[in-house]
Amino acid sequence: MVFGGRSEIGVATASRLAAGHRVVLAARRPDDLAQESAALLAAGATSVDTVEFDADDIASHPALIDSLFQRDAPIDVAIVAFGILGDAARSETDVEHALQIAHTDYYAQISVMTPLAVALRRQGAGTIIAFSSVAGVRVRRANYVYGSTKAGLDGFASGLADALHGTGVNLLLARPGFVIGSMTRELMDSGVKPAPFSRTADQVADAVAKAYRRGRGEVWIPGVLRPMFFGMRLLPRAVWRRLPR
Repeated sequence: MVFGGRSEIGVATASRLAAGHRVVLAARRPDDLAQESAALLAAGATSVDTVEFDADDIASHPALIDSLFQRDAPIDVAIVAFGILGDAARSETDVEHALQIAHTDYYAQISVMTPLAVALRRQGAGTIIAFSSVAGVRVRRANYVYGSTKAGLDGFASGLADALHGTGVNLLLARPGFVIGSMTRELMDSGVKPAPFSRTADQVADAVAKAYRRGRGEVWIPGVLRPMFFGMRLLPRAVWRRLPR
């Protein structure tokens, strides 16, 4: 089950896990997911269903998730892969835009993962795959609104993973660096260069699928970012604030 059925990373991850399984794509305009459905069927999914899902319509989430579990249970994997990057410069002065980023990238994530965890606990098994970012490990000046949402999401998902320990339900938290794809294409078109150790959506999906099969609770993509960001946490703030994106 993929919440964010148009997400490049979400669909790519699902395609690595789809062989022999039924897949449900949840997204706005569910009738417009032919390309994503075809990719999953080509990857070996037995069938692909689509359902209406609006990440920002938080009032609809509990009922939607309950209905999906009643219809499609058991659910092996729930991939939570929706989100927006937003405009970093605009978010510094436009409070509505800043709040939209926070709503979609943090508030709505809690709204989906909480009922998912409840349903999976009831089921007694399953995995939630959540996507944080190294942008939330230490928030940078260049994109601090977006980074702050990832910091919050990372903390929430880490705590939820601990709460799920021993229930039969797992949470895999992915922390990729800069991902080259549709979400960042506008940035690159404007002249922003990919950060060091950037990865594509397919490379992220490969790493996440590998971590899932190994039963891991978190994965940094690429792995070199883990020790690197441990060191970056020790940088003086005066140095940190001058670092580029």
